[in-house]
This record gives sequence, structure tokens and C-alpha cells, in this order.
Amino acid sequence: MDPYNTIKYPLSTEKSIRLMEAENKLIFVVRKKSTKKEIKKAIEVMFKVEVENVNTFVNAEGEKRAYVKFSAKNPAIDIATQMGLM
Repeated sequence: MDPYNTIKYPLSTEKSIRLMEAENKLIFVVRKKSTKKEIKKAIEVMFKVEVENVNTFVNAEGEKRAYVKFSAKNPAIDIATQMGLM
């Protein structure tokens, strides 16, 4: 599966910035049918980083979000900068 098909776009909200700084996490909006394993693999391939875990959440509008926790050697802020969020 194409990683760019799994991950739609990163979220840049106040909450996502707080999570990035406090817990080394980033939030991505993903395809609704994507599994946690697919999301983890897609992020690792796209950014060449190590992902610790992925939590997913479907909001009231039916949008699926992935909370991606990166390993300590891959700061989320560096990945956000690479994507142009910071």
C-alpha cells in the first residue's frame, strides 16, 4: 500500500503542538480504512523514523485521526519542521 495514500495530512492545532512538545507525538488525518499497522509503516517509510505506537480516533465528522508517538531518538518537532508545520 502507498504510504501517501494512507496518510492524508498532518494536523496543526494548539492541541497537536502541545502533544508534540510534551509527549513527542504528532496528529495525522488518515484514510478511514487504514489500520494502526499500516499507519505506523507509512509514517516510518515517509519520514524514515522509528514509531513507538499509534492510537486512532474517529471524530464526530467521521474523520479518522492517528496520534503517532515517535521514539526518543526522533523528536516530533524535527518531523514537524521537515513537513513545514513549524
